[in-house]
Amino acid sequence: MKVTRSNVYSRGVILSVVVITLLMTVLPLWVSNNAIERLTVLFIYITLAAMWNTLAGFGGLISIGQQLFFGLGAYATIRLSDLGVTPFVALVLSALIVGLLSWPISRFMLRLRAGEFAIGMWVLASIGHLLVNLDPLIQGETGISLIALNQYPIETRRTLIYWSALIGMLGLLLGLFCLLRSRAGIAMQAIRDNEEAADSIGVDPEKVKRWFFLFAAFGTALAGALWLAQASTFQPKAYFSVQWTAYMIFMVLVGGIGRFEGAILGALLFFVVETWFAATGVWYLVGLGAVAMLCSLFLPKGLWGFIEQRLGIQLIPVGYQVTSPTSQIAKPSPKETLCRHSEKPSS
Repeated sequence: MKVTRSNVYSRGVILSVVVITLLMTVLPLWVSNNAIERLTVLFIYITLAAMWNTLAGFGGLISIGQQLFFGLGAYATIRLSDLGVTPFVALVLSALIVGLLSWPISRFMLRLRAGEFAIGMWVLASIGHLLVNLDPLIQGETGISLIALNQYPIETRRTLIYWSALIGMLGLLLGLFCLLRSRAGIAMQAIRDNEEAADSIGVDPEKVKRWFFLFAAFGTALAGALWLAQASTFQPKAYFSVQWTAYMIFMVLVGGIGRFEGAILGALLFFVVETWFAATGVWYLVGLGAVAMLCSLFLPKGLWGFIEQRLGIQLIPVGYQVTSPTSQIAKPSPKETLCRHSEKPSS
């Protein structure tokens, strides 16, 4: 028996990712401004899906309040820019501040279980929305613009935001991949499957879940800050809306919850559907809900889970694989098999 952490597909994926990253880096030199803006949106969607999958798919922490960190990331960027911090430095600093803020939040939120945790996060997001509205700088629901971005020419600004979203997405995906392959990642998945059993073998569930909670909060806050840079305006009701978490849930459920590739595939599908059908208005949202329900009923493991089950393909394995070399297994020939079945037991 042989234990491996990669396969022929994953090794090919590494080369493909390097090539695609290089192409994406120089893409602003070739494509239109509209294409750059749409790709920036795609990078943010992939980041959001991966962060929600971090909590729910790999940790079993179902949250419907991740818009709290999305909105706080944008709000912190506004506040830091108002203090004179360069906008693109403020993007990273705001995500770090929100990540640090999530540490004390996790101290009491992770004491809740299942539905209590999900509803508790939604209530906390509503409280965050109300508190941000009290800030005189924000002017209530009127909102404010990220004026500091005007110091850059529009072409330069668009490219810098694109590169920031690309680097942020790749950095978070790489960080998540390394985290899942570490001892903490294995412990988190053990907690997801059976917290009592994991605790009985020496795993500290609260400590491990807190690190995953912090990582997901940081990534979601960075996505919120990037969305603010791309949209330029901040209105609390737009950034603290539960629709952001609904989008995350849709992407992960359709792509494949608990699978690294699933979140990316779900984000790509959501991006394509939004690009083609967003102009249909309310029917677009009805269609998203119908697709999510159908996938839950007929594809409980998501699209990538179905592909993985049917074809046995893992492009980005985060666990261990046990294989048995076929050369060591002596398979009987058809003639030998026939003779064995035709033999009669001796008296």
